[in-house]
Amino acid sequence: MPAAHMNTVSRSTLFVFVISLATITLKAQNPAPTPPYSDQADLSKVEEWVLSQGTVESIAAEIAATLGLGSDRLPVKLKSFRTSNDGISRAFAVSTNPIQKGIVLSALKTIADNKMRIYSLGTAWLTDRSGTLHRTIEVDASGVRVVSNNSHAGEFKDIKAFFLKKLKATTPNTTSSPSP
Repeated sequence: MPAAHMNTVSRSTLFVFVISLATITLKAQNPAPTPPYSDQADLSKVEEWVLSQGTVESIAAEIAATLGLGSDRLPVKLKSFRTSNDGISRAFAVSTNPIQKGIVLSALKTIADNKMRIYSLGTAWLTDRSGTLHRTIEVDASGVRVVSNNSHAGEFKDIKAFFLKKLKATTPNTTSSPSP
């Protein structure tokens, strides 16, 4: 009987070893878990560009509060580009408030209604230097509201790509040409 018992223990040990080895092998083959927005683009270079060449502006208190960046107007450095075909201004704003850090990307169109009220219409995103999406808001005539990050994830990806492209277009090519 002891030999049969030893055989069962050996089989159990071997089984656990094989399962453990298979698990380790599978984990090694699979990449690390991806964040919810795996298309993250590093925005640190765009942030540096905006801080060095952007204009001093501020974000409205209502928008700053909805983004979780305090209850007052948020001082920022801003780069904004208005497209002529749709009238939408794409903006990259970097908070200059040392307490309320963040990057706000927005795609907003300014509209004047028939009562001469001026308001913005569009979407804004709170992100950081890594390009991680933290909050999405919609802006319209009735105000500002937080929406699901998934609801405008494609637009967020597009606006990040837009600013990375703008940065690349303004940055001189650093590759050297071969000497004659």
